[in-house]
Amino acid sequence: MHLEHINLVVSDLAPALAFYQAAFPHWRVRCSGSGDWNGQPRNWLHLGDDNNYIALSDHGATKGRDLSGYQVGLAHFAYVVNNLDHLVTRMNAAGFNVDSGSNTHPYRKNAYFIDPDGFEIEFVEYSSDLPNERNSD
Repeated sequence: MHLEHINLVVSDLAPALAFYQAAFPHWRVRCSGSGDWNGQPRNWLHLGDDNNYIALSDHGATKGRDLSGYQVGLAHFAYVVNNLDHLVTRMNAAGFNVDSGSNTHPYRKNAYFIDPDGFEIEFVEYSSDLPNERNSD
């Protein structure tokens, strides 16, 4: 089993697409369209590869969850990368800066970014293939 996609409701497709294309330059827009969602018009697209994608829909009408608060909702989601330094450089070049991160764990380092709609995304690089080392706190 694996996670195939995540579906995010955003306020505007263009800035969201710019963020995720900077993070995943090898991904493409697999399909897109428009329609109604419970009576509200929306545009949508799927950005990904043949196996995984992020579905984006532009019918968001309110601000997202306060990441420093205690509301129920998505806290963050994470992707494993082969080279975190390259990802950070690529994201910085596209105008997106690290929000927080840590390089103090002996077997992993990570960086958190906030996308244009306030979703927190973690990127993590592991330096061990051993689960007990990778997953230790």
